[in-house]
Amino acid sequence: MTARLNPLALLAATASLLLALTACGSSDGTGTDAAGDAAASGAYPVKITTKFGDVTVEERPERVVALGWGDAETALALGVQPVGQSDWLEFGGDGVGPWVTQKYDESPEKIGTLEPEYEKIASLRPDLILDVKSSGDAGRYDLLSKIAPTVAVPEGGDSYKTTWTKQTQMIAEALGVPDKGAKLIAGIDAKFAAAREEHPEFKGKTISLGSRTSGGYGGYVKGTDRVAFVESLGFENNPKIDAAAGKNFSIEIARENLGILDADLVVMTAIGLEPAQISGDPLYKAVPAVRDGRSIVFDDKNISNAFATNTPLSIGYAIDKVVPLFAEKIK
Repeated sequence: MTARLNPLALLAATASLLLALTACGSSDGTGTDAAGDAAASGAYPVKITTKFGDVTVEERPERVVALGWGDAETALALGVQPVGQSDWLEFGGDGVGPWVTQKYDESPEKIGTLEPEYEKIASLRPDLILDVKSSGDAGRYDLLSKIAPTVAVPEGGDSYKTTWTKQTQMIAEALGVPDKGAKLIAGIDAKFAAAREEHPEFKGKTISLGSRTSGGYGGYVKGTDRVAFVESLGFENNPKIDAAAGKNFSIEIARENLGILDADLVVMTAIGLEPAQISGDPLYKAVPAVRDGRSIVFDDKNISNAFATNTPLSIGYAIDKVVPLFAEKIK
């Protein structure tokens, strides 16, 4: 996370930098290996509807910067290598999960997450910015759109609640490979359908998805990808958590109110803490579902990260790893 910059000073600096970069000419690097795919299945210009209006991508982008949660992995799944990306889960390396087999030819520039470095983004000379799963903040969008056409959160979207399917569709359209996007979505849908068929016991069971950070406990609400993942398996999100939901993707839960987590299954993730700080908490252990052995605290970081990332590349891995854990608890 970077220091907050004065927006007026930032715009002036960004404008000057862009003028200088234009005078220097364009790079030979394309940042993509999908030229043939784009020409074959996508026609330009394309118009994409976002929260901030229609965004037109005039021609196949060659230098893509991916800032939203999972946007870079989604671009990689579609055959495009961003020249810059944000590493939300601090994977290190090229900033993607270990389940990603699509490798970069050249490592991308790392960009800040909640406070992206606008001058660094401008220095990459992007012709497209992806910020599809993000806060939906108007100020952030205004600054990014002055650098390059920016595909932001979808119309009606906000606060990291863009579904993985909508994310894939929008990015595929912007990159000129809508058919490839549809194929990815169909493959994941088939994998979910197979899991539901194998585990009919999940249908209608309530589930609480939560986390604990240094700031305390939280619960994820309907409309977020973690919840959509378990709903695709047949579960129903804990209605008590949804009833307390506001605009954000999660609610805060005071330790003395951990009883709200009680459901047929409770699934927790430790973020920046050791899993034992959840499983060993006496108040957490007092939740009826936890007391009865119907809880999971992820102790494998790859599994918890795949569950949180929710891209076409991570979902398949998460289904393979998470579904057996759920099945052990739901009889």
